[in-house]
Amino acid sequence: MTELLLNNIYLILLLPLWLFLIIMVGRFFSVYVNKNIIYLLTLLSSFAGIILTSLILWKNPADNILDTEIPFIKINDFMINLGLYVDKTALIFALVLFLISFLIQLFSISYMQKESKNYRFYSLMNLFNFSMLGLFFSSNLFQTYIFWELAGVCSYLLIGFEYSKKEKSIASKKVFLINRIGDTALIGAILLSSYYMYTYASNKAFTTLAFTDMNTISTVLYAYANTPIFEAICILFLIGILAKSAQFPFYTWLQDAMEAKLPVSALLHSATLVASGIFLLLRLLPFYTLEPMLLKIISILGLITTIICSLSACSQTNPKKVLAYSTSAQLGLIFFALGNLNIKAVFALFIAHAFIKSLLFITLPKENENWNYFKFIIFLISGLSLSGLIFSGMIAKEMITNDLTSSYITIITIVSFLTAFYIIRIALILCSSYKLSKSRPKIMEAISIIGLLILNIGFYIYLHKTQKYTIAEPFWAALTAWICVYILYSKKAFQKIPILYPITYNGFYLDKFYLFLAEKVYFNIANASNWIDMKIFSNYKLLINSAKSGVKTSAFIENNIMNGAVRLITKLFKKISLVDLRAQNGKIQRYNTYAYIIITIILICLILGYIAILNFMGG
Repeated sequence: MTELLLNNIYLILLLPLWLFLIIMVGRFFSVYVNKNIIYLLTLLSSFAGIILTSLILWKNPADNILDTEIPFIKINDFMINLGLYVDKTALIFALVLFLISFLIQLFSISYMQKESKNYRFYSLMNLFNFSMLGLFFSSNLFQTYIFWELAGVCSYLLIGFEYSKKEKSIASKKVFLINRIGDTALIGAILLSSYYMYTYASNKAFTTLAFTDMNTISTVLYAYANTPIFEAICILFLIGILAKSAQFPFYTWLQDAMEAKLPVSALLHSATLVASGIFLLLRLLPFYTLEPMLLKIISILGLITTIICSLSACSQTNPKKVLAYSTSAQLGLIFFALGNLNIKAVFALFIAHAFIKSLLFITLPKENENWNYFKFIIFLISGLSLSGLIFSGMIAKEMITNDLTSSYITIITIVSFLTAFYIIRIALILCSSYKLSKSRPKIMEAISIIGLLILNIGFYIYLHKTQKYTIAEPFWAALTAWICVYILYSKKAFQKIPILYPITYNGFYLDKFYLFLAEKVYFNIANASNWIDMKIFSNYKLLINSAKSGVKTSAFIENNIMNGAVRLITKLFKKISLVDLRAQNGKIQRYNTYAYIIITIILICLILGYIAILNFMGG
């Protein structure tokens, strides 16, 4: 049963791509596609993924692997393959993706009801699911990079869905450009690793950098590349991972992504785009376990991101921006756990955060609409869970503190306090900005919200039965924050801190630093290049004369040789036609004469050829 399901898992990978092609090709050829059919097929695609991945994980609790590859590019003995590599890690990430996507797609049916081009929205969501599934099921790093880039392009298109609005268009471009830094570092690391495998590995198949051989590849690379080069490759990988997961110093792009619509924000911030960096780091963990210093760097960068983004979230007034900083902060905790090789805590916090954060986004009030009590209560429950006070968030946070030193526990405790602080603070801000109404939510929205809440509670029950944990300092810190936050908020104590508040409100000025580099450094380089082009190359007479002589030579060849040859052939065929025209006089005797002459010429040629062959054979 399990083998049958694994062998057909490519179906759930191709279904979203098939739907994307159906919707876009249909619209391109002006074929009418019913909206309800688009909704139904999109939901069925995600639901089929939920069923298939759940059955495989249920029937196959062990970490059995499906590893299939077919040749894609072959240059001498260098080959790049395409295929599927499915293990328990990939299945867990895929299942979370399908669960979140299904409920967000269901939520977006009512949310996007008034959009005139919602067909494009659903086609992009299907393409995004395909790119993420391709990334999770990729068999090697080259294939991973293809889907890594495709996921980035899809996120750019989804964030800039309302491209006619200037601020959304600019935000999508900033997201795309900042991610290009990480993507460039990633492809550099892949090419360097492949080069060393091709040069030193006895088995040339290692040049593909297949995940099934990652332990051997990392060992060979560590043995044959000197330490600085090995560390440089690992750092390049890490830069790509940090950029995609919005970690320090690349977390600024996630705040720009808040310009997207609520369903897109819920999808990107929960279990999809930002999770791809965590997934790739899990795949590349054999590299980093060989150098303890690199693991230390990962954990330190995670802590830095967590502290900076938690403080920045405490001073924001835009709810989506608070949740964006919160996403980077919670992912920072996951990176910290990864640096300490606490893999169980990584999976627990990743899944818990996916359910909680998507729920927080879709319970936010819409623009120019009242906030009903139903969404307000669910938002508070989700905030309590994210703070580590109830449900899955509580156990996941406690699992991070296992086997930590007192200094690390203190930092995690402070972060838990800050998390609770900014969540309840933004709830109070929303209450003061929006009127709470008793209106009922739409059916699709209510089903989505209740579904995510059930997933959160269900995952808590699963963790409670399978994991050992104790109520530790983070729980009491979060509880303290929820008790005292009203006093701090009402007296605006945080805003009165003279240096800390402006720094945190501006995100530690990192975004402004990037803008300074773009506006000053890049523009100066562009102006200098323009000056060289206009003042030096444009006024260089030898270059201009050489270009002119080349043009004149080309014109001479074209007019006198190429066109002359064409004219000569034309005249020749005209003369042959005139001769043939004169021969067509209707007299049979002359036709017989022509035939006799032609046959005589053919026979003479055959005889001469036969004599030449005999002379050649004889001599």
